[in-house]
Amino acid sequence: MKQFNGGGGAGLDAERGRFPYCVVWTPIPVLTWLFPIIGHMGICTSTGVIRDFAGPYFVSEQQQQRGPICPCISRYWKLDPGKVYSSSPNAWDTAVHDASEEYKHRMHNLCCDNCHSHVALALNLMRYDNSTSWNMVKLCFFSLLYGKYVR
Repeated sequence: MKQFNGGGGAGLDAERGRFPYCVVWTPIPVLTWLFPIIGHMGICTSTGVIRDFAGPYFVSEQQQQRGPICPCISRYWKLDPGKVYSSSPNAWDTAVHDASEEYKHRMHNLCCDNCHSHVALALNLMRYDNSTSWNMVKLCFFSLLYGKYVR
């Protein structure tokens, strides 16, 4: 295994809702108002397409649209594709795809197996930052700590 130095991928474009190599977060009405640390999370491909575990047996994939398509994305955490450890040149996208395929066969559980868990699996599969210990609690705090507001 070697460190993957990802290049490619379009640049960040909030107007088009493209956040390459990012973890994105959006509030959940009422729930986030009561517990500000709770929200909905997704992970983006190298081209910025958002993948998120949106419900039982369903992983959404953002479709190409015109105009602003992500007014709901509040925060994004830009990750470094150079911290992906793999021998594959498209390791990032492969991990996001494989995590999404796995979660298409899972029941959504708000407390245990949710959108944060989906993102954690993708990061674990790509061994991001040479770690396989990503989990929803770690992601929650890191996205709060390192995430930036879109607007």
